[in-house]
Amino acid sequence: MENYTQAAEFAQTWGLLYFVLIFLGVLVYAFWPRNRDRFDDAAHIPLRED
Repeated sequence: MENYTQAAEFAQTWGLLYFVLIFLGVLVYAFWPRNRDRFDDAAHIPLRED
């Protein structure tokens, strides 16, 4: 039973760190100034007439 407890603690600790890092990476990508034009263009796609 001790192996399961250790594995669960390891997964919870490092899994949380992994997802926090992924979340921060997504935020940096979304708010990076170089990507502003790309996201502005994508935001206006529904308003374009074909």
